[in-house]
Order: sequence, then C-alpha cells, then structure tokens
Amino acid sequence: MGTIRVSANGRYFVDQEGQPFFWLGDTQWELFRGVFPTDAAAILERRKQQGFTVFQIMLTGVGDGTDPNLAGQSPWIGDDPATPNEAYFQNVDAVVEQARQQGMILALGVFHQLQTARITPAKARAYAKWLAQRYRDVPNLVWSMYPKATPEYIPVLRELAAGLKEGDGGSHLITVHPDPSPASSSFLHAEPWLDFNSIQTYNPYERIDGMVRADYARTPVKPVVMAEGGYEGVKSNGLEMPLATRRQAYWTHLAGGHYSYGHDNNWVSPATWRDWIDSPGALHLGIYKQIVTGCRAWWDLIPDQTVFASGEGSGLTHNAAARSAGGDWVLAYLSHNAPVSLRMDRITAGGGAVNAVWIDPTTGEQTAIGTFANAGVTDFTPPASWQDAVLLLTA
Repeated sequence: MGTIRVSANGRYFVDQEGQPFFWLGDTQWELFRGVFPTDAAAILERRKQQGFTVFQIMLTGVGDGTDPNLAGQSPWIGDDPATPNEAYFQNVDAVVEQARQQGMILALGVFHQLQTARITPAKARAYAKWLAQRYRDVPNLVWSMYPKATPEYIPVLRELAAGLKEGDGGSHLITVHPDPSPASSSFLHAEPWLDFNSIQTYNPYERIDGMVRADYARTPVKPVVMAEGGYEGVKSNGLEMPLATRRQAYWTHLAGGHYSYGHDNNWVSPATWRDWIDSPGALHLGIYKQIVTGCRAWWDLIPDQTVFASGEGSGLTHNAAARSAGGDWVLAYLSHNAPVSLRMDRITAGGGAVNAVWIDPTTGEQTAIGTFANAGVTDFTPPASWQDAVLLLTA
C-alpha cells in the first residue's frame, strides 16, 4: 500500500494510483506497546482478511507517554520527547514495516492531551519533525493528534503540524481526532494543514448521523472520518454490540463519511487479542464493506434522506439512505425492524424499472423483493427475523 491522498472533490480518499480507497479503520491504540511485534503482525494480517484497511494507533500508547512497552522500553529517555528512545522506536519500526507489507494504512497518533506537560508548544515542532523525518519514506502513514476540542490546544497543534510538514515534506495526510471532545471541525476546520476531519462520539453514537452530515456540508470540503464511536465488547445505550457496530458504520457512510471500528479490549487488554479478534461486529464490517463497494461508483454517493416518504426514524432507530450521483441506485439502511415507505423516483437512470433486494447485514445474503416503477411511493417491510436490514434499489 502506498500513500493515500484526498480526492479532487474533497469527499473521499484515493490510493497512489488515484483509485478510490475505502477507509475501514480499526482502533488498535496499543499496537506498539501492548503486544509484541509478532502478535502485531498477526493482528494486522487477520484484520486485513476481514476487510479492514486502516489502523489507528497511539505512537506511545494510551496515557501520558511514559509507560514502557512489553520489552521494558519507554518512548522517551527521561520521559522527555526531546530525547526519543531508539530501542522503543525500533519496535515501532518493525510494526510499521509489517503494516507496509500487509498493505495497511497506519494513522499514527503523535500527541494526546494527556501529554501536554511534556509535548509543549516549545518542544512540539522539533519532536514532530524528528518523527516525520524518521518515517518520511514510509508511504502508508497518516498523522493524527488527540487534543481536547478547545482553542487553548491550537498553538501546540500548529507547531506539531509545522514540524510534521518540515520533516516529511508534506507527504502524509494530517488529521486531528479530539479526545474526548467530539469534532475537529468545531475549532480547526479552516486550518490549511488539516487534510480531513475526525469525530469521536464514543457511546452517545446516536449523534453520528447529525455530526457527519454537518461536516459533509462544510466548506472548504474535506473528508470526515467517524474515528471513534461505541466499542464492541461493552454495552452502549443499553444495547449490546454488534447491532450498534453495524448502525454506526451505515449511519456514517450514508451520511457521507468514513468509519473506524473499535473493540473495547484493544486498549483494555490488548494481549488477549486472540479472544476478540473475530468478534461478530468486526466480521459484519467486512460484509458492510462488500455491500457498499458492490455499488457502482460507491465513492460518489449523495446522502439523501428524502428517499424516505415515511419511516425515517430518529435517534437510536434512525434509518439512513443515500443515492448514486448517476441516479442508478439507492442504498437504505434500516436500523430496526419496522416498515418504511420509499420514493421510487430517486432512481432516475434506466428505463423506468427498479429492482429491489433485501441484504442481510450480518451475512451479505440477498433476497429479491421484486421490480417496481421508478415513480410513486412503495412500502417495504424487512424480513421478520432480522434486527436490521439493508435495502438496495437499482435501475
């Protein structure tokens, strides 16, 4: 995997050949510190098999940057970013190389708001420049930063961004993933170095649809990644995953964004990865990717809630829809089992006939519904045994 860039229209990512790149992220915050490189390589390989394309990792692990890795090596000598520990970063190098071989993009977190006592505006530029120079020629990287979404963090973020660009010549994308505040766009959208926005909702994931749509509507246009929502492995809003995992992914995508998943144990107990790497939600996201990328020119979708004549829902039972720019398909996600009515005239291509199929979001299996005219309103009721459903209309 080479470098990813932002598309010409600012909506999505492209690979080194200019082809659309599907961002399906996984939060593996402790991959450099909480597991050995051999285990990291196995995690990378399994996630690639499942369809994931991006890993979000904290360079120094979760916390203030002072804790050692499993080999006892701390990131910085004397806990000072001005004196990086070569032994620690050789371990990072090994995992980065494994990711390159696997064709995975790594979104590396170079700063967290818990590190403000050590990574100050005075030290930030030099530290970021050192990091960026070290990985200048590694194509499969994205830089990320994790402040609170408040103005007092802007000086250190600007210094970090300047150092990263000085170190790698601007060859890697830069984003900001506020923690715990929700959105980079709330205080940084106009910054010229911010290549795309990131959102963290955590457990109140019913906020995803509105927040992604708000970022989609901003100018200048920038991609938006829903980078951290409710984790699989814990209850969220009283609901067990993986239903919530599927909801978050489809809500994000159909609102015009890009989605990153997380399992709670990726940071609580990373060494137990064999116990949770094949969790249902993670496997269902591979199906989600197949469904979305099976739509022609999936990258040019247009979020469109007017597809729903009735049954749009709200909150945790929000239903979402988008249509193709070419007018030849509509994809709707029904987050709960209830009937909806759709406006068939949203399909504008073809000879007037519309094929409708149900797709099981847990298996990808399709069930033909029938052929309809691309006019008027048609009622659809999901199969009785399904928790949620995907409805695909094609010309």
